[in-house]
Amino acid sequence: MTLFVLLAWGSRAAAGILKLDLDDVIHPITAEYVVQGITQAEAEQSAAVILRLNTPGGLDPSMRQIIEKILTAKIPVIVFVGPSGVRAASAGFFILLAADVAVMAPGTNTGAAHPVSISSGKPDEVMARKIESDAAAYLRSLTAKRGRNAAVAEKGVTESKSFTETEALKERLIDGVAKDFNAIVEQFDGRTIQRFDGSSVVLKLKGESVRSFEMSLRQRVLAKALNPNIALMLGLVGLMGLYIEFTHPGLILPGVAGGLCLFLALVALNILPVNALGVAFILAALVLFVLEAKITSYGLLGALGIAAMVFGSLILFDSPIPELRVRPMTALGVALPFAAITIFLMRLVMLAHRNKSVTGEEGMLNEIGVALTNIAGDGKVRVHGEIWQASSEASISAGEQVKVLAVDGMKVRVGRL
Repeated sequence: MTLFVLLAWGSRAAAGILKLDLDDVIHPITAEYVVQGITQAEAEQSAAVILRLNTPGGLDPSMRQIIEKILTAKIPVIVFVGPSGVRAASAGFFILLAADVAVMAPGTNTGAAHPVSISSGKPDEVMARKIESDAAAYLRSLTAKRGRNAAVAEKGVTESKSFTETEALKERLIDGVAKDFNAIVEQFDGRTIQRFDGSSVVLKLKGESVRSFEMSLRQRVLAKALNPNIALMLGLVGLMGLYIEFTHPGLILPGVAGGLCLFLALVALNILPVNALGVAFILAALVLFVLEAKITSYGLLGALGIAAMVFGSLILFDSPIPELRVRPMTALGVALPFAAITIFLMRLVMLAHRNKSVTGEEGMLNEIGVALTNIAGDGKVRVHGEIWQASSEASISAGEQVKVLAVDGMKVRVGRL
């Protein structure tokens, strides 16, 4: 019994404070990471979770998933906007105000949480008001229960207002300003807080070690793939790899790498807000590149294809958040080499189809040989260093040069050269 108690106490002491780092757009992968981190901290009975937040915002369903986990967590969750110079905008504003303890570092800001549709179609005025009203009500329900200033917080939604750390503290949106984790521990250790379910908890932070909870390899890869700039490159590289594999069977590596890149791109396209018009422009660019290889347009079709690909890339992801859009330099940097490689490979394929076969029956046609015997109907000729039975409609003397007109099994039909 004593051993069991000591082991349990040792496990609890080792748990300490679990730190999560959210330095990205809020989407399903980052939401999964935060939920997993809080779940692990609950299992370890950690003293608290500190979620360090630096985000421009993100997707509403993912934001609500994180908030739901914070509200139902069995241990206190501290959300810290830091270090200095970062922000918690839009969806990050909701997450900050949903925390048991909300803290900001000097030189940070939060707010600008007006909901914006990320679908390709713009909602009408009535629907826009409904979306805004829903977001405002959701924020009021969070802040009122936490004892924060709901009226001021609502302005972050209805007026897209942003707040510095000083303004947020003055308006009772956050609980304190701290420069780092040590300052948070020093400032809030021993403070009694009220959880969302109404229960009271005394924070015991001093002496607790702070441990980081890292993303898994899968989460890191998928989080990178959800960057619109990387998703665009993965998609185009995937198409290129599959094209090379189809035109040059047996290389294997281009097909495998292309399939993997295309899979990751499709995962990103399934989650990110895709604009159908952008997809149409990129497909049109591919068609123009193929036509450039087939038709002598002196580069006009290729230039139109590059313009279509750049424009399609820029509007491919329809989002008000800059981090969820393709950068102009990325669009141009991808379009130019992709156009050059596509046109070059297409021309190689077409030249290969146009070249005369050098093997089999097709390889014999129009070949030049020498008559080994007099040919008056039938005879023998030497072609390609081989002796063939030959026939001719005209008489040909031995030693004359002949031209192969047709191949019929093991016999050739020739004519005088």
